[in-house]
Amino acid sequence: MIVHLIDGTYELFRHFYGLRRFSKGGDPPFGAAVGVLNTVLQMIEEGATHVGVATDHVIESFRNRLWAGYKTGDGIEPALLAQFHPLEDALASMGVAVWPMTELEADDALASAARLAAADVRTERVCIWTPDKDLAQCVRDTYVVQVDRRSKQIRDAAAVRAKFGVDPERIPDLLALVGDSADGYPGLAGIGRVTAARLIARHGALEDFPPEVLGERRELALLFKDLATLRSDAPLFDDVDALAWRGATAGFTALAARLDAPRLGARAAAAPLGPQP
Repeated sequence: MIVHLIDGTYELFRHFYGLRRFSKGGDPPFGAAVGVLNTVLQMIEEGATHVGVATDHVIESFRNRLWAGYKTGDGIEPALLAQFHPLEDALASMGVAVWPMTELEADDALASAARLAAADVRTERVCIWTPDKDLAQCVRDTYVVQVDRRSKQIRDAAAVRAKFGVDPERIPDLLALVGDSADGYPGLAGIGRVTAARLIARHGALEDFPPEVLGERRELALLFKDLATLRSDAPLFDDVDALAWRGATAGFTALAARLDAPRLGARAAAAPLGPQP
């Protein structure tokens, strides 16, 4: 089986701003959520059997306690923020495994789901559908890969090394040094990506850097590495077949109508089912 893990937060943002280009400033109340549902349902129609979606039920996480500048919900369009919970409810009603995260982030859920799915001997490949560079740390050879929907690129371990200059497991070290503006931590001043990759190639993990390399900034770098390191121990499911799509619930057609997307109900009813228990 091929397991598909979808970054629901990224998809919601993508559809919201994609739709805004055509809506001339009037944001449909559920337009982005319906866009994500269409995307997930299309994957099922095209043969995906095992699917899971992770979302940020709340934007803040434990990382906000570690670093005051870490990303929050401030600045997110209210019309976008209001669609997170309806999307989660609609995915569940459509029969798709969904993980609304609170203390952890959606990225942590994807990392956890990838670990759990990859451990199953029946799994042929795990595809993590997100361009987020944080998730590059989860890539393993050609077995666990990232898929960028917009560029249609599949990023395996060789592609991660080509893009970032480090192995996937060293992505947190790289981000600790160069920072991640999207997540709100700056990295170390004066260290760019090329220099960071060279230091990691020479010394390995930040913990193994000679003391003189980072000097008094070592503790700050290790804090940033902690922010960048995805947690992969969330107990999301016991068996990968929990991700098998077995059809929408009885209430999905009515819910789709309330979202002003009645065709979704008919499509879900006609879509091929995954393995049955």
